[in-house]
Parts: sequence; structure tokens; C-alpha cells
Amino acid sequence: MADLESAGLSLEPVAGWGRHPIEQGAVARPERLLLPPGGRPVLPRGLGRSYGDAAVPAAPGALVLETARADRVLAFDRERGTLTCEAGLSLAEILRVFLPRGWFPPVTPGTKFVTVGGCVACDVHGKNHHRDGSFGRFVDHLVLRIADGSVVECGPTRERELFLATVGGMGLTGLITEVTLRLQPVDSAWMVVESEPVPGLGAMLDGLRDAGKDWPYTVGWIDCLARGAALGRGILMRGRHASRTEAPAVPPREPRRLEVPLDAPEWLLSPIPMRGFNAAYYWKHAWWSHARRSRARPTRGPAQPVPCRSFFYPLDAIGGWNRLYGRRGFLQYQCVVPRAAGPPAVAELLERVVEAGTASFLAVIKDCGPESDAYLSFPLEGTTLALDLPYRGLRTEALVHELNATVIAAGGRVYLAKDAVTRAQDFALMVPRLAEWRKVRDRWDPEHRFRSAQSVRVLGDTP
Repeated sequence: MADLESAGLSLEPVAGWGRHPIEQGAVARPERLLLPPGGRPVLPRGLGRSYGDAAVPAAPGALVLETARADRVLAFDRERGTLTCEAGLSLAEILRVFLPRGWFPPVTPGTKFVTVGGCVACDVHGKNHHRDGSFGRFVDHLVLRIADGSVVECGPTRERELFLATVGGMGLTGLITEVTLRLQPVDSAWMVVESEPVPGLGAMLDGLRDAGKDWPYTVGWIDCLARGAALGRGILMRGRHASRTEAPAVPPREPRRLEVPLDAPEWLLSPIPMRGFNAAYYWKHAWWSHARRSRARPTRGPAQPVPCRSFFYPLDAIGGWNRLYGRRGFLQYQCVVPRAAGPPAVAELLERVVEAGTASFLAVIKDCGPESDAYLSFPLEGTTLALDLPYRGLRTEALVHELNATVIAAGGRVYLAKDAVTRAQDFALMVPRLAEWRKVRDRWDPEHRFRSAQSVRVLGDTP
């Protein structure tokens, strides 16, 4: 404790967005990203939006280096849309500064409250993976502070192995300090969006594939508590950036942000109310879609402009929405199964969730395109399913292990940015290039100075 006090640090609880697990860490929030001398273990952390234990300290009192105050824009090429920034810059700030100027992140996850460094470390993907791939594909250059404190630059053609180990490497190869990435040009801050209800899993999977041929962004919401013939029913959504002629003349107004004031009671997420909520949401959307079709010529609901934030970040309008899962938090389980596994593997996953009676009102399904060259990158060509599971102790963890068994048998994998309980032996079966990644990591950080609760759990690091 004397060392912490001399460094101006104190212990505080650290958790992911799922609020499980929680560990005490010594949190530093510097404006410049440097490593302390002496080789002390350190965990880089952005805005804390990874769900599990990827940004939770490996042991009580371990040093956690938050990067969010190191958020300067260092350079921007207006002709090419190339942005160089410090790793702590958030997507929210990029949108605030660059969207009015006609630029948008090339890939975005479901929240804008993430840092660019975190996007690299997780190799985040979005609703456009089927067409554009993951975040690392648009990164041209990285600057890292490696374990000995020295600076190394890497990219697709420079120290390529280190680059491929860092993209998707969960912050375990070094401290990312600067990122150069390519933004994409857009005509407006509006989206053209279509949506329609689909009656079951087969229709959902077919709809995603068909929509992906013409639409850059596709996603489905699934009622993961529906049974029998209705298994996998949900809402299929597709979108694209609106052109200048399609967009309203004025930019979208910022909505009033709601706040969840307290932890919800656990009964709120029991199967009966959640089954009712999911059914009501589905049938309300089905009625609305039918009403639109009856008033318009198209067989599907007419395209309509909506603000970008409504399509990409609907939950960002609710501050502290993770409190809806109660004091014990939740696990977000996200997996991907290859195209060859087909609908049976996805159906088996949904059936296991239904049998377990696990309530989830946030279940998302997407199509993924070809996998990245990065060693630990999550997406592969196939179907990804993300489920929120209220944490109820060992029975929730047992369900995750059962789901993992199905994923392994199908040749799929889980997303480390969401994971909190996957076992080391299961993870090793999911990642065929894990040995290659370990070799690169060991070259640049032989003592594993960069470590987390997750790396202890799935990689065998020393706490």
C-alpha cells in the first residue's frame, strides 16, 4: 500500500461492463501513455466497455493504466481520410469531430464509448463485417510501448508479426499509444434503414445472407426464448448511409439521455416477464410492419432516414443500462460458427438457452465475412450470435461451458472481448493459431508484463 500511496494511487474496484467479475486495482489515469520503470505488471484499459475480465487486473492491487485521457488527434489527411490519434481517443469523439465533416469510422461496435486502442486490441467488428471485415483491416500503423518501455512501430508491412499479434491481442503484446486508421467518407449523419419481422431461424439466416448482397449493414434481433417452430424468430434490419438527397436538411438532434438510477431486482429478468417482453416486442414490430406495407407500394417497409446513432448505438441513449441486470451483473456470450456448420449449430445454441430458461432480451445475430490474418481475431466466415445472460453463479457458468461445447464441435470460437468464464482448454480448441500468437508475444514480452484476469484464466499467465 505504501507503493500505491507514493505513486498517488489508491485501490478501487475494476470490472467490465457486465459487472462480473470485479477485482481491486491500482488505477492510473495519465495524460501521456508511459510505462512505470521496474517491470511492474500492468494492464492497459480503455473505457471499460469489454464485458468480461479482459480489462480486469490479474491480481488484487495490480496496476491498471487507463488510456482515456490520452486522446489527442495528432494528424488528419483530408484527402484520404487518414486519422492519426492517441489510443485513448473514443469513437464518440471521432463522431463528434469528423461526422459533420463527412467521415465515419470504417467499423464500429454497438457502442461509441470505446477507445481506438480498445478497438484495435479487440479487433472489433460491426454490422458490416460481411462486407468490410473487422477494425484491424483499416489500421495502417501502430505505435506501442513494449515491456521494456521502448517504443516500437508496426503495421501491415512493418513488424507485421507484432502487428498481427496486437490486432485482436487483447492488450497483451504492449501498450498501444498511437493509431493511424482510415475513416470512410459519408454524405450525411443519417441512415436509410429497413426492417421486417421474420418467423424463425431459417428465415433469419436466409434474410441476413440475402440482405448482405445489397446492404452494407445487416443485423438481426432474436427472441431467444421462443420455442418450437418460432425458434429464432426476430427482426431483420438492414441499413446504409443516406445520400445528401435522402437525408433531412438538418443534422440529427441529440436526444435526451436517460439514466438507470439503481440496480434492477432479479425477478425482472426471470423467464416469464422476459418471454412476455420479447413476444410483445416481436408482435408490435410485426403489426407496425404490416401497417406500413398496407399503406405503401413496396412489399417491405419503406426506407426511412434515421440518425446514425439510432441504428448503430441504440443502447448508448441509456446511461448505465448494465444495471438492468441487477447487482450480480451479467455475462455476454458471443460466439461465431462457420458457414459449413449451417443452421443446426445455431439452432442447438438457441435450444440450449431456451432449455436453461435463461432470460435475455438482448440477443443479436449477424453474418460475418472472411476471417482476418490477425492471430486472435474473433470473426470467421459464418454466423455470430450474442446473448446477454444474467449472472446467477455456477449455473450460468455451466451454461456457457455447454454452449462452448457446441461451438467447438461446430469449429467456431468465442469473442474474448465478451468472455468471462471460458476454460483454457476450451479456448485452445477454438483458436488454431494460438501457438503462433504465443510465440510472437513471448518474443516481445517474455515475462508477460502485460496481463489480465482473462490472460490468467485462458492463457495460464501468473496472477
